[in-house]
Amino acid sequence: MGSGRWAGVPRSVRWIVAAAAAVFAYGGVVHLLDLFGGRVGPPASTPAWLSLYFLSLTVLDPLAALLLALRRVEGLVLGCVVLTTDALANGYANHVLDRAEGITAGRIGQAVIAVLAVALVVTAPRVAPWLEPTSRRGPADRSNGSPRTRLQER
Repeated sequence: MGSGRWAGVPRSVRWIVAAAAAVFAYGGVVHLLDLFGGRVGPPASTPAWLSLYFLSLTVLDPLAALLLALRRVEGLVLGCVVLTTDALANGYANHVLDRAEGITAGRIGQAVIAVLAVALVVTAPRVAPWLEPTSRRGPADRSNGSPRTRLQER
C-alpha cells in the first residue's frame, strides 16, 4: 500500500484502511461459511428481516473491503454503516432473542463488532480526506488525493 494508488498517504491512514479492509474480508468469509454450511445458521425463531440482513453481509462485507483497498471513500462510508448496523443487529440477536444467561460466544462477538464499529467511526474523519470519491473524471485528471491538493483544486 505504499506506492502507486497509496503514494503520499500517511502510514497511519494506510494501516487503518488495511486493518478495516482485513476485517471486512474476514467478515465476508465468515458470512459465506454461514451461508454454505460452515455453521448451522440462525435459529428458526430469528425474524426474516434479521436473517436477510445477515445474508446481505455476504455481499456488503467484501464490497466494503474492495472499495477500501481501491482507496474509495464510499468504502469507508459503507464500512461505517455495515459495522454499526452489524453491531446493532448482533446486539438484538444476542441480547433480545437469545434467552441464554450470562456471557455467550455471540455476546463476545457482538462486543468485538461494536468496538470495531466505534473505532472505524472515530477514525473516519482522519481517514476520509485521504480517500478518493468515485467520479467521472479519468485517471489522468485525478490528483494524488491528498487533502492539500484537494483544497488547491477548489
